[in-house]
Amino acid sequence: MQILAINGSPRIRGNTAILLDRILEGAESRGVKIEKINLSELKINFCKECDTVRIASLCNMKDDMRIIFKKIKQADVIIIGSPIFFGSLTGQLKTMIDRFQCFWLAKYIFKKNLFRDHKKRIGVFVSCSAAERKDFFSNAKAIIKNFFATISVEYKYEFFCGGIDKKGDILEHSDIIKKAFDLGKRIS
Repeated sequence: MQILAINGSPRIRGNTAILLDRILEGAESRGVKIEKINLSELKINFCKECDTVRIASLCNMKDDMRIIFKKIKQADVIIIGSPIFFGSLTGQLKTMIDRFQCFWLAKYIFKKNLFRDHKKRIGVFVSCSAAERKDFFSNAKAIIKNFFATISVEYKYEFFCGGIDKKGDILEHSDIIKKAFDLGKRIS
């Protein structure tokens, strides 16, 4: 089993990243191969929905998305992490998801599922928010669910933490940290 975690936070060591790391530690304790990508360290261009996508169903932009496309195809479990920004996902994560427009077109318009050869894969969404508003998590969750459906991943687990504001605040909640570790063990 191979787990890919994608940190959509601009903070590489922020609350979302800490939760992702604990989940990965839980999975790693069971001998699972893990990898984490920090989107803020990559060069990802905005989707231009260019005409070549309509012809070939593939993105031809040359940037770090090629790495992500490949790793997502290889992963058995995909964990997406994002803090809540303005009631939804971060710009970094939304930009990455938008670049899967070519896969959406392939699957839903051209009826070519580019992930069909994969066995059943599962998806996990992890999110922190300074606010306690459930509708913010619902907004973000809707986008993640659509993304997972596009790449043929079952949305199976979610881990939401409201009222977490300052960098590192999550570390003051040992019960949440333990639950994140246990989730990692459960998905592996």
